[in-house]
Amino acid sequence: QARSYVPILRHLCPASAMQRAALLAVLGFAAVGGAAGVALRARRTGQEPDTSCGKGFDNLVQGSQDYYRTAAVELWTHPSHVSDNATFEAEFECWFASMCTTKCGGLPSQADSRKKALTEKCRSVQVDWLKIWNMFSEEEVKWFKKNYPSNEVQEEGESTVHYKQAMETAKEVNKKELLCLTLFTIDDECVKWPHIRLGK
Repeated sequence: QARSYVPILRHLCPASAMQRAALLAVLGFAAVGGAAGVALRARRTGQEPDTSCGKGFDNLVQGSQDYYRTAAVELWTHPSHVSDNATFEAEFECWFASMCTTKCGGLPSQADSRKKALTEKCRSVQVDWLKIWNMFSEEEVKWFKKNYPSNEVQEEGESTVHYKQAMETAKEVNKKELLCLTLFTIDDECVKWPHIRLGK
């Protein structure tokens, strides 16, 4: 690279050989520095992709996307939360896509034993999130805590901050609906139908 500068330098400034050598050294250092910057940017852009949303909602098969659309209508029934499925659409789609991509961690459906009660509680405006949480099995609790993309990141002496803060906000504001979506997705075999299957 530095050799190509020689004719230009000779033409522009008939300086001593020592001066030309010094200037070439500076130009060479700048070229190396630029290359290092390119390499650094390449390393940054080459980081592992964020897989917290699985393969992404838009990459799910159409039947799975349709399932979510029906669930978002059927489970968001509380008057104060009815529009939150749109407010936090990206966050709920992210979690749903993660569940579908990982096949809900291989957790078995418990539709036969809890679908009717789950439907009644999820659609009742009197039932709070804790009643739904108590319907989770021990394995489901462990799986949810491990896989929901909102881990606490806290430095000593600082307030708690969450990785993917928007996911944490969506969970706290719509905890009951999120937990209901999670259990319905598991019980509908993560998911084998193009619509949510409510208990009768």
